[in-house]
Amino acid sequence: MNALIPLPVLLPLCATGLSLAFGTRLARFQRFISVAVLTAVLGLSVILMIAADRQGPLSVDLGDYAPPLGITLVADRLSGLMLTVSSAVTLSVLIYSMGQGMAERDRETPVAVFHPAYLILVAGVSCTFLAGDLVNLYVAFEIMLVASFVLLTLGGTVPRMRAGSTYVIISLSSSMLFLTAIAMAYAAAGTVNFGQLAIRLPELPLGVQTLIQAMLLTVFGVKAAVFPLGAWLPDSYPTAPAPVTAVFAGLLTKVGVYCMLRTETLLFPGNRIGDLLLAVALASMTVGVLGAVAQTDLKRLLSFTLISHIGYMVFGIALATREAYGGAIFYVAHHITVQTTLFLVAGLIERRGGTNELTRIGGLARAAPVLAVLFFVPAMNLAGIPPLSGFIGKLGLMRAGVADGGVWAWALVIGSAVTSLLTLYVMAKVWNLAFWRAEPPGQAAYGTVLDSADDSDEGDTDAGPDRIPGTGDEGVLAGLRQAGLTAVATLRGRAVTTTTRPPAAMTAATTGAVALGLAFTVLAGPLTAFTDRSAGELIERSPYIDEVLDR
Repeated sequence: MNALIPLPVLLPLCATGLSLAFGTRLARFQRFISVAVLTAVLGLSVILMIAADRQGPLSVDLGDYAPPLGITLVADRLSGLMLTVSSAVTLSVLIYSMGQGMAERDRETPVAVFHPAYLILVAGVSCTFLAGDLVNLYVAFEIMLVASFVLLTLGGTVPRMRAGSTYVIISLSSSMLFLTAIAMAYAAAGTVNFGQLAIRLPELPLGVQTLIQAMLLTVFGVKAAVFPLGAWLPDSYPTAPAPVTAVFAGLLTKVGVYCMLRTETLLFPGNRIGDLLLAVALASMTVGVLGAVAQTDLKRLLSFTLISHIGYMVFGIALATREAYGGAIFYVAHHITVQTTLFLVAGLIERRGGTNELTRIGGLARAAPVLAVLFFVPAMNLAGIPPLSGFIGKLGLMRAGVADGGVWAWALVIGSAVTSLLTLYVMAKVWNLAFWRAEPPGQAAYGTVLDSADDSDEGDTDAGPDRIPGTGDEGVLAGLRQAGLTAVATLRGRAVTTTTRPPAAMTAATTGAVALGLAFTVLAGPLTAFTDRSAGELIERSPYIDEVLDR
């Protein structure tokens, strides 16, 4: 069983080479490789999660070199759950992207980049969840950074390049801080292995421990986009294509939360800076949800709700009790799925209305009832409406806050309730504008922006394939739509493609993501029991340490 641990990392990396080798010459085979590999990773993740739950943590020393020289990969209940949820989400997003035809655009470039970059991203995420030392964790972050920059800048438009540059600058700055923290930990403890650090760090002076802890939390806070370290996120994610935004917002920020959860429980037990984390959690909730209230662009709105709901997870980490950790783990798994789903739905809405600007679209509840259902279910889940999994996760965290009884804990309980109500208001605003009200004048019957980067490149006045002059003949377009055909038109000066229905793969992938979110509600009993066992294992620490050190 231990021999399976490296496969979620190695399979995507090996498939990347095959994908690059075939390129666009065998596009179908390239897509087959990606789907097959991610399906295999999902199966392996489920196996590792079940094995870790039954047998305890599993580990493997690559090259048979023992710590501190060797690279150790560890799979426990927490990492097994994160691997399973992330694998299911990345597979859904891949199928969605294939339906949208993102990979087809690679034919315009010498090398097909989407599938290789996506597989590398999956490998980096898997490596993060399995990393058993700080250096390997840093390498996983850099793998994700390289792949993320490629995916963020697909198409090479000005907004994407600007957003990608901001993302890279922020990420490289946090990477430099991460390297400094690793150097300090090694200088102070003589190792970077998690098992050995868990034993040696408590023996160091309190000031040294606190400094290393603060530096690591800062790095992971940037990755998780907690306030005030998440100001870069609303400007970076919305410019990317819908599948890229979905996997980034739903998954990559949770990598930072996972690292906070892992290091705080394993390396720095005792909750020395719990009050500071509680303040950060409250600020993230408040600033994020107020930012969402002020938005009318759907992707930016969802980006702000993402920052807001990261606060719930930090809330659980800050309380540092078994019930709080269990609630945080449950909420991470729930939020990965629901946030990803909402961004996938945003892509369908953009395809349907030609824009993400809520003031320019409407009437979708009657015109696209399936799309309305696909939005309504995860929206209510995010808002925490009973009995959905969002309510279950928030209830667990609020109960842990009440049990703590401290001033900050009560402030977070109240803040959680207010944030949940404001999230419901935000989701209701989206519903009223995009779905419930009548169609605004000039709305296309069905449209998708050919270049989904908003086509707002300053100074670009060329009338190329993405800039078709004229207003189009609405009568001809209506006739084509009735015939079930496709035509090209313009919407407010932007090229759109009109059609009668979305690609089946996009709808199927989104439906699968919605079903996965509902599964957390149906299976809430076994899942909460699993997260409670995971929390107990994190607090106990010894199973992880003993497995890594082979004691």
